[in-house]
Amino acid sequence: MRSAVRFLAEIFAWVLTPWALAPHSVVLAVVAVVLLIGIPTVFGTPGDRPNVMVPVPGPVTIAINCLEFAAAVVAAWFAWPVWAAISVTVVVIVAAGLQVDRWRRLASASPAA
Repeated sequence: MRSAVRFLAEIFAWVLTPWALAPHSVVLAVVAVVLLIGIPTVFGTPGDRPNVMVPVPGPVTIAINCLEFAAAVVAAWFAWPVWAAISVTVVVIVAAGLQVDRWRRLASASPAA
């Protein structure tokens, strides 16, 4: 359940960020979606997921998650009506709350434990 809610929040970031940016710059929208999908795909903390291309410490993975969560919330308020932006914000808050144990583990000295 935790990873499913986090994935939903990530999907919101992947969809809403280019949606909010496209009216201003299509290039910027494409770059944003490439970064929001590419960075977490390439960088990861060993022990947090099975296949890591470029290993990074746990706090970097936490920062990447927070960046995606922030992108989802900010973009929702620019791209969608208020009721939908509130819904996205609630999903992101729930996702962040469900990640606290994982983030504590990632922030510790031994994330694989």
